[in-house]
Amino acid sequence: MMEAEVLRFGSFVTKSGRQTPYFINTGLYRTGSQIGRLGRFYANAIRDNIGTEFDVLFGPAYKGIPLAVTTAAALAADGVDVAYCFNRKEAKDHGEGGVLVGHELTDGDRVVIIEDITTAGTAVRQVVPVLQAAADVEVVAMVVSVDRRERGPEQQDTAAQSALQSLAEEFDMATFAIVDVHDIMGHGGLDEAQLAAMQEYLDRYGVD
Repeated sequence: MMEAEVLRFGSFVTKSGRQTPYFINTGLYRTGSQIGRLGRFYANAIRDNIGTEFDVLFGPAYKGIPLAVTTAAALAADGVDVAYCFNRKEAKDHGEGGVLVGHELTDGDRVVIIEDITTAGTAVRQVVPVLQAAADVEVVAMVVSVDRRERGPEQQDTAAQSALQSLAEEFDMATFAIVDVHDIMGHGGLDEAQLAAMQEYLDRYGVD
């Protein structure tokens, strides 16, 4: 994130509508080596947390698409050949049509969702019904690159669950991240003003 300038500081608005002093834009990974390394990190996180007993990687449009592809390639390089698919923002009305591209989901498929960042969980709540409408699948896990460790917008108590934890409970699936905001803050590459801004945001919206 540091090398690719994916972590940005300034004034941003998250999907949840919160004003945040930092933003993580995975769309700024823009070279083959960067996306290849990221795919390796996703693959390692998956193996470390749930193993390889699943069938399909799903990447929500748009940022999840290259993430699913590079993660599938990283797993295949280690002898774990799983399928992948992703969705279109709008259904295609010509050719073969449909909303999903790549692997055709079938009943019994065990799916792992590959996301970039989750703050409110809006994207996941939109795509899980799409997956379940395509076939009788089991969404077994979701992995993100960074857990911001903040509660969902509907929760007010700092002792409440993080958005990632809420999604795990809501959809009965494992959720985990490559790193969380505390890992970023402890990295050593941030100055005092950046650390203070992140801490102030966590004090307001973070979970215990």
